[in-house]
Amino acid sequence: QVQLVESGGGLVQAGDSLSLSCVASGFTFTRLAMGWFRQTPGKEREFVANINWNGGKIYYADSVKDRFTISRDNAKNTAYLQMNSLKPEDTAVYYCAADTRLWYSGRFDLGEVDYWGQGTQVTVSS
Repeated sequence: QVQLVESGGGLVQAGDSLSLSCVASGFTFTRLAMGWFRQTPGKEREFVANINWNGGKIYYADSVKDRFTISRDNAKNTAYLQMNSLKPEDTAVYYCAADTRLWYSGRFDLGEVDYWGQGTQVTVSS
């Protein structure tokens, strides 16, 4: 059973930066593709970014490309999301996601995520 624990959310101003972390346990981390989604009230959870097991394949939503950077440290069983130039529209609950398909290197799909973290709130004020 995979457990994902996010941290790093908070309240920032537009233009600021914030870094999220997601620590995984209960599974061999190098077998997991990792990603991030976000959700606002009344809307479907939306894809933000994902990274394959060795960092060789990375995907971003168009809305965050060139502002957000996803990375992972396999020695620490941790995935990261560095968010720069934050905008009020980035306000959401951010969820860490894991896909256990062996060596999966494609873009994450909401319906195919195997495990979710509990979510961390990111609020960007204007």
